[in-house]
Amino acid sequence: MSDKMTHPENEKELQALLQRAFPPPQNAELQRDLWPQMLRRLDAQPQPLRVPWFEWALAAVVAAMLVLFPNAIPALLYQL
Repeated sequence: MSDKMTHPENEKELQALLQRAFPPPQNAELQRDLWPQMLRRLDAQPQPLRVPWFEWALAAVVAAMLVLFPNAIPALLYQL
């Protein structure tokens, strides 16, 4: 037999290392019930989608470039 530890000993050592590295949580209970808050979020009216001005400007520049340089369309589609 070699100087290396046998399989069960390795497993026990690994288990001990993992328990030291990741101790069990002290307080695993939730402090409050999250379900009423989730129901309020589901019932709330969705906010309208807001797009920043610079994204509209970027879309306009891309559209203008595609109109001015139609040969760039295949290259753009290849990047997608």
